[in-house]
Order: sequence, then C-alpha cells, then structure tokens
Amino acid sequence: MIAITRRLSIAAAAAVALVGGFSGVASAQTELTFWTWRQEDRAAYQIFFQAFEKANPGIKVRFEGFEPANYQTILSTALAGGRGPDVMQVRAYGNLESIAKPGYLMALDKTNAPETANFPDSALAAESLRADGKVYALPFASQTMLVVYNTELFTKHGVTPPQSWDELVALCKALKAKGVMPFANGTATAWQNETIVQALLSSLLGKEFEADLLSGKADFTDPRFVGALTKLNELKDYFAPNFSGIDYASSQQLFAAGSAAMFAGGSYEVAAFQKQNPRLKLGVFASPPAKAGEPSLVAVFYDGGYAVNARTDKKEAALKLVRWLGTPEFGTMLSSALQNVSPIKGVRAEAPAVQQVMKLNESAMSYLMLVHFRYQEPSGSVLLQAGVQKMLAGQTTPAEVGAEITKGIATYYAPFKK
Repeated sequence: MIAITRRLSIAAAAAVALVGGFSGVASAQTELTFWTWRQEDRAAYQIFFQAFEKANPGIKVRFEGFEPANYQTILSTALAGGRGPDVMQVRAYGNLESIAKPGYLMALDKTNAPETANFPDSALAAESLRADGKVYALPFASQTMLVVYNTELFTKHGVTPPQSWDELVALCKALKAKGVMPFANGTATAWQNETIVQALLSSLLGKEFEADLLSGKADFTDPRFVGALTKLNELKDYFAPNFSGIDYASSQQLFAAGSAAMFAGGSYEVAAFQKQNPRLKLGVFASPPAKAGEPSLVAVFYDGGYAVNARTDKKEAALKLVRWLGTPEFGTMLSSALQNVSPIKGVRAEAPAVQQVMKLNESAMSYLMLVHFRYQEPSGSVLLQAGVQKMLAGQTTPAEVGAEITKGIATYYAPFKK
C-alpha cells in the first residue's frame, strides 16, 4: 500500500509539473487549464471549447485528461498543494465532499453562477457539501442503470424486451437454447457487481425500499433486498461463460462484437458500444418488475460536475467557463456529441437511444450506494460489490450479503444502529 501511495503521489506531482500550476505572467490572452478523468471525451471537448473561445475572445482552454482510477488522488494531491487546474470535472456525492470540505473549490450560487437555476434540486444536491449545503460544481450528466440490448439479435430470434422477471428468465432460456449468449456481463471487475444489481433489480427493490432505508424502517437484511439478490443469483447461468473471470473491458468487447444479446449496465454504455462497433443497433429497457403491469424502474445518479479551483488566479475567466458549461446551449452540445443525458432544464436529446433513456428516467429510484452510502468507510458500494461478487461465485448467500452490508454501514449510519 505504501508503494502504491508513493507511486500515486509521484504521478500527482508529475501532473502538477505538467501544467505548471497557475501562471502569474500577465498576457493579453488568458489560458485556463481543464482537468478531467474522461480522456475518451477529448475530441468532443476540444469542439466544445472552441465554441466557448469564439464567444469569449481572449480566453483559451487547455484540456488535460488523466487515468480514471487515479484521478481523484492526483487531483486531491494537486489541490492540497495549492496548485492544480483552474477548472476541473469533479465526481459527485462522497468524492466531491473529499475535495470541497477542505476548501479547495469555489462555492457557486445564484450570485456568482446564476446558471445554478438551470438544474433540478436533485442534481445540485449531488454537487453540494452536506455540512454547509452549498453547491460546489455544476452537474454535467445523469447516468441511468438499465439493460442495453442488441435489437437485431432480438428481431432475428423473435424475442422482445421482457415485461416481468419471469419473462426475463424465459427470454434468457430461449436465447441460450438458440446458441446466443444472453448477457455479456462478467463479475471480475468489482464495481460491475454493483451496476448489475441496479441495472437488473431496481424494479424488484422499489422506491419504497429506498425510502425505508433512509428512514430507518429497513436495512439490507430486509426480505425485499435479500429476495432481489436471490433472483439475481438464479440469473447467473445466463451471464458470459466463466463470468467470474471476465472483466469489464472483456464484457464490453463481447457485447460490442455482437456475441451477446444484452448488457446490464449504464446509459453511458450506449455511446461506448457504438464507438466500438458503429453497426450496432441498440435499444434499452428498464429492469423488469416481479409481475407484468407493475412499475418498471431504472436507477439514476449524477456523474459529476464542473468546478472552479478556489485558489486560481483566473477566477473571472474560470467562472465564465463554468457558467457556460451550465447553459442549455452547452447541454445540447454535450447530449448530441456524447449521447449523455444533460441535467440542464430544457435540453432535448436528438439521439433515439438518449430519448429512450430520458423517458425511462421518469420512473426512477436512486443508484442506492453511490447516492446514499458512499460518504464514509466501509462504503456501501465496496460492501455490495464484494458481497455480490462472492454470492455469484457461490461463496456466500443472499442473506449473508445483506447482513454483512448492514453490519458495515451500521458502524456510522445511525438508522442502522440498534
């Protein structure tokens, strides 16, 4: 662990050296540095920033992308040293708090960033510090946990999206009998076990279960949670062969190659799959309920936001950029170029798949662990990921998973302390 930490510190120092901190040299042109973990979006952001620069002569924006797994450490280390970028993409919820609480980010409100009014309260809450209730970033996208499916494979084999859990199981059986892999998912990458849960089980869990967790009426030993995990455990025979050894990248490749009919994941997968294989014809559907006719739910979270470094010496220019990133004009550009759902009010998506996701979002619950239980350790996400990974490998039971999650969260979550 010491060696890993040292390597990350060295990487952070190298990143800071790369951008050289804040320039104190006066010039006719102000250059802003913009940091992100989304390296794959570089081409799109270069186009976005060209539009901003055209509307704001005298300001240039330099894009710097970093490896996602290390981004939080690199960014935190740079900010703690009083350096780092002028503007940055930050993650939401607990990860935002880790850099907002020490005072590294500029608070945004209707005075310095009137564009906060362009966002729903739930989006702003994801980018707020619980201790003071202030907003520290303007959200850039929402993500939805659902099932992506290959429409051509469905048509070829005469199947349709399921309307109930039993129909999902029957669909999987029918596809497997025809030699088609039902789901491309593997479980070797830990966080994929969490996405599988919410992509497939949200309708079985339900918004009432979420409300009961928050009020203390229920914990993760609740029959609704244990029962949903039991259903998931029965579905593992329809995942990729040898799924416990299949990582996220391999799962993506299987689906993008047309080797599987479905992928349980996020709405962000759609653009990634079509980039890998432009010939793919894709659709999406919500997790199926226990019985046909009951509500179908997706799980939604906000993916992060745009923030201003509190110590930048280019505050005016940095605020201009972040405010522009909160406009409907930008939200439309982002939705079109990256096929993401923009949380900015009034933005209409052009891509059919994004339109489908936005429609599904009308019946949604939260992406539970990220939204509610990823602020302290052990985080709900780590507990769920480890438990489901073991359960699907046959090493533990659904009831034991629920008990372990409850025990871990109860160390800091008052409603679970009994």
